[in-house]
Amino acid sequence: MASTVEHISRATIRFAGDSGDGMQLTGTQLTNTSALAGNDVATFPDFPAEIRAPRGTRAGVSGFQVQFASEDIFTPGDQLDTLVVMNPAALVTNISDLRSGGLLIVNEDNFVDKEFRLAKVESNPLDDPEMDQYRVIKIKMTLLTRTAVEELELSTKIADRCKNFFAMGFVYWLYNRDLQPTLDFINAKFGGKPEIAAANEKALKAGYNYGETTEAAISTYQVEKAKLEPGKYKNIMGNQALAWGCITAAKLSDKDLFLGSYPITPASDILHELSKHKKFGVRTFQAEDEIAAVCATIGAAFGGHMSITTSSGPGIALKGEAMGLGMILELPMLIINIQRGGPSTGLPTKTEQSDLLQCMYGRNGESPLPVIAARSPADCFDTAIDAWRVAAKFMCPVIVLSDGYIANGAEPWRIPDYDTIEKIVIDHPGERAEEDPPFLPYKRNEDLSRPWALPGTKGLEHRIGGLEKEHETGNVSYDPDNHEFMCKIRQEKIDKIAEFIPELEVDGEESGDLLVLSWGGTYGACTTAVTQCQAEGLSVSHAHLRFINPFPRNLESLLGNFKQVVIPELNLGQLQKIIKSTFGVDAEGIHKLKGRPFTVSELVQQFKELIG
Repeated sequence: MASTVEHISRATIRFAGDSGDGMQLTGTQLTNTSALAGNDVATFPDFPAEIRAPRGTRAGVSGFQVQFASEDIFTPGDQLDTLVVMNPAALVTNISDLRSGGLLIVNEDNFVDKEFRLAKVESNPLDDPEMDQYRVIKIKMTLLTRTAVEELELSTKIADRCKNFFAMGFVYWLYNRDLQPTLDFINAKFGGKPEIAAANEKALKAGYNYGETTEAAISTYQVEKAKLEPGKYKNIMGNQALAWGCITAAKLSDKDLFLGSYPITPASDILHELSKHKKFGVRTFQAEDEIAAVCATIGAAFGGHMSITTSSGPGIALKGEAMGLGMILELPMLIINIQRGGPSTGLPTKTEQSDLLQCMYGRNGESPLPVIAARSPADCFDTAIDAWRVAAKFMCPVIVLSDGYIANGAEPWRIPDYDTIEKIVIDHPGERAEEDPPFLPYKRNEDLSRPWALPGTKGLEHRIGGLEKEHETGNVSYDPDNHEFMCKIRQEKIDKIAEFIPELEVDGEESGDLLVLSWGGTYGACTTAVTQCQAEGLSVSHAHLRFINPFPRNLESLLGNFKQVVIPELNLGQLQKIIKSTFGVDAEGIHKLKGRPFTVSELVQQFKELIG
């Protein structure tokens, strides 16, 4: 019986297996192939919390979810259309996300007694009557992979590592994906090991041919190209986009880029990416600890470079005093926080938005800093440039917030024309003659910013340090009136940023029953949920905050235009607390702390309950 091709607008697929099963590689290749096919894509990688979790256990399950579509999408999808599992642990930890009638593809070879014990299940979960609601395809992937590569005479261990390519090939057949991009990837990555490249190629084709010859699924699926804005696109991850945005910002301001960093999940990939681009004037320094990393960043900023440091919540805690030093020195730099689950070491590989209060208030004394949050992987590029514009104009460190969901997720990014991006003009004071008045390092301009005096410039010698400065001269001052004045003027400078940033835009009517106010990585789920509510005729509007400190100047009036305000956050209500204390608005909160992003369906349900 010949298989039929069913045309669908979108598909959501998840690969799940042991951390050594290559699920991240498999998902990434499906993402890239779908992007090259012209689909809009969004992804959600999910890593085990332990570096080497015990094999076959629930704690060791690694997953990668991708949604590709012929229309604009903003999330990696809610319920799964297809779930590919390599062992029982992957099945029992992921099956609840597969929709009824969805396709469950199983590596049958791993459903044995030993694997059941490791997954802590008493019997074969495939025999559960609950499985009847799914379309189950059992494939002996391990055996078929070994057979496919048999002529290469590889060890069993090496042969078994190719089974993820078999699974990939079968899914490619199922969704009419082109094999060539992945074949090109195999040759590029494994070209130096021809036997490994040949094995992966054979496994990929074997999986594809298995689907074609057995017609296991009866129907295959076709997702047409999306109608994206014309241009050249690249599939990009959040951390990569942040790195590229920082490089671009440095070039726009005619600066070299310096990164002082200490490795920490999930921020380390920014260090990895920037270290590849020395030809663009990038200097990367892997410090011995978080404090050394941020202090080196301050030194580079003092030296006149675009200077950044990257970390996650635990590292930001260690950087706190030095961040205050950067604030009191009034030097421009970016402090990038890729948030993860906390507190303490917490959930290193899971996503959260729980560092907002830390970034707003987590320094001793009156130490205000601007806070800017990215909303999606591709948006990280623009966020980095916006943050550096603020830092350079107002002479202050700027905190950039991302999170694990954004950092590791991917989406199509329309590559901009560099010449169309507004330049960042920075004026440094020049040399001073002996007859000129004394240089005043803390004399302020109309933005209340002090001059960025570069070391070695004749006549610009001045003292720096963490002690309180005298107004204009920068000399050490213990005068109580001066201290209060300086604290107030530093706060006023941050407040003035509200005049520089754009007003907050609203998706929907500017007044009504419910305003959904979001920030960070909740953008995609909130946008999609609000769109669904609006399509049903509900009075729901959406506003998303990029600038959190200071807030956009029209936020207060906007909040007053709605009967109710709700703030969905992956924390216990941190922005909600700030909004209440700042504006006296009794905003509702939707909170989630499970290491995973919101689904669209759960937000739609709660929005409807609020409206009644």
